[in-house]
Amino acid sequence: MAMRPYDIPFMKAALALAERGLGRVAPNPAVGCVIVREEAEGPRVVGRGYTRPGGRPHAETEALAQAGDLARGATAYVSLEPCSHHGKTGPCAEALIEAGIARVVGAIADPNPEVAGRGFARLEAAGVEVTENVCAADAQYLNQGFFLTMSERRPLVTLKIAASLDGRTATHEGQSKWITGEASRARGHLLRATHDAILVGSATAIVDDPELTCRLPGLGDRSPVRVVADGRLRLPLTSKLVREADRVPLWILTMAEGDAVRRKAFEDCGVELIDVAAGEGGVMDMRRAMELLAERGMTRVLVEGGARLAASLMRDALVDRIEWFQAAKLIGGDGYPAVAGLGIRHVEGAPHFVLRHAGRSGGDLYASYVRSV
Repeated sequence: MAMRPYDIPFMKAALALAERGLGRVAPNPAVGCVIVREEAEGPRVVGRGYTRPGGRPHAETEALAQAGDLARGATAYVSLEPCSHHGKTGPCAEALIEAGIARVVGAIADPNPEVAGRGFARLEAAGVEVTENVCAADAQYLNQGFFLTMSERRPLVTLKIAASLDGRTATHEGQSKWITGEASRARGHLLRATHDAILVGSATAIVDDPELTCRLPGLGDRSPVRVVADGRLRLPLTSKLVREADRVPLWILTMAEGDAVRRKAFEDCGVELIDVAAGEGGVMDMRRAMELLAERGMTRVLVEGGARLAASLMRDALVDRIEWFQAAKLIGGDGYPAVAGLGIRHVEGAPHFVLRHAGRSGGDLYASYVRSV
């Protein structure tokens, strides 16, 4: 059905609600719902909802509960097609029908084979007016991780880089604190809060001994699963990551043939070891590693270093987004690069990204890029 003048603003409100769930709802998508009644004075919002932590309750359920009897005859704006199958809860399409919703405006169809258009079809069969593809591109971007788990069996991969003007992340002696300023570091923690997992290479974990938690005020419970790519289990058992594994989950991507005694020591500390087969050249197959993370429910992975891990993911075309924080400093060619060698012979063969947003982050520059398709 045709769009109405206020469909886009209300759908953008639903998308803003959905965004609140990023990093907390995996393996489910983050969905927002706004219920609107048309009254003499103009449209009035009577219910709002978004997918809650763990994926339940759904956005539609939340919004309908808030709207109550005012939902009858109203319009529901939903950032993803309402589900039509029975899972841990009943189908949202049926809940909308039973509540007497007269019109549903959906941003985009659900790629889940159990839904895939059936939700919209069920609504239309019940006499509900359906308008699809309102702000579809924004909805696709928001839930790209969920969409990728359906289409490629892997999560969204975001590469976060904090570097100097010349693309260096540390001095030649390995010192990196702090290249970027406080505002950029805070923004980096916010990125952690919106991802399901944070991944670093073993060298970064050993040299920096990071916590990899979200330490923004009020967001302490939003820390993602910490993941280390450590094929030879070099991470010290005394590291902060291992010591805090009982508080914030720590997974290690490693090779199955590692030392049995060391493997048991990690497991005794509460660390989950994920065995990844070797790929070309005997190194860890990162595409398979991403698939294994998706199998464990991860839809959004934030990569924070190091250079070899970034290069490995880049070579396998696994980097979907880059969040680049650039400090107004020069470190020089003897510093550590943000990305290790890619073996590119011609410029046209370089991975290409498109600028989505750029601005200031304190005294630094901040830019978001998406992979060119």
